[in-house]
Amino acid sequence: MAHPPRKRFGQNFLHDPQIIAQIIAAFNPQAQQAIVEIGAGLGALTQPLLQRVSLPLQVIEIDRDCCAKLQQDHGEKLQIHQADVLHFDFKALSGGAHSLRLIGNLPYNISSPLLFHLLAQQQVIDDMVFMLQKEVVNRLVAKVGDAAYGRLSVIMAYYCQREKLFDVPASAFHPMPKVDSSVVYLRINRQLPKDFAHFNQVVTWAFAKRRKTLHNNLKQHYTAAQLAQANIDPQQRAEQLHLADFLRLAAI
Repeated sequence: MAHPPRKRFGQNFLHDPQIIAQIIAAFNPQAQQAIVEIGAGLGALTQPLLQRVSLPLQVIEIDRDCCAKLQQDHGEKLQIHQADVLHFDFKALSGGAHSLRLIGNLPYNISSPLLFHLLAQQQVIDDMVFMLQKEVVNRLVAKVGDAAYGRLSVIMAYYCQREKLFDVPASAFHPMPKVDSSVVYLRINRQLPKDFAHFNQVVTWAFAKRRKTLHNNLKQHYTAAQLAQANIDPQQRAEQLHLADFLRLAAI
């Protein structure tokens, strides 16, 4: 391969044509949609995306050598932003509320902070299809009763409709990662409770010590009467609460 993968950027280049086709089919880009590809790398998803869209494809890529190759291969069909996506302002690309569709094979070493960075700009995002570490995807989509259910599951349920689409073998990448991968679909919820900061704090308190009861984790923040008001059993653990339970608790 002409461009050696760089560990500092968490690069594992997707090359399996069947997996690429599955991702594009799941994303189903339409000609006039505003689409942003995160971490385009050598253009595995870029080329099939360009075959489906008529507007310029927005690409965010930190590796300047990859940017140069993308520019050489696709020219004016792309608007390339050579930038660290963790500090990128997606509102600058927006044509209005919930106008952007995002797709990408995300660097696994920054996946959680990147997701929170994107959710902080959810007003301009419609939906997202991402390749992530399988373990992370399982946490993103987990429901009450699943072993992977935790704080991240609750926060993502607050912001998004979530669906795990399919798993991807390590052989689909160069170099092969040491972890399994999955593709996830996330669609931003249009109406969100306003005070996310407080909701996030409540969820963080509840999951502070996972094996302890809500009484123990929340006793410095809520009285027994307040838990009863929210219809919360203090002997339960956080992993037994649904999103609606956390919303009631945060509303007190």
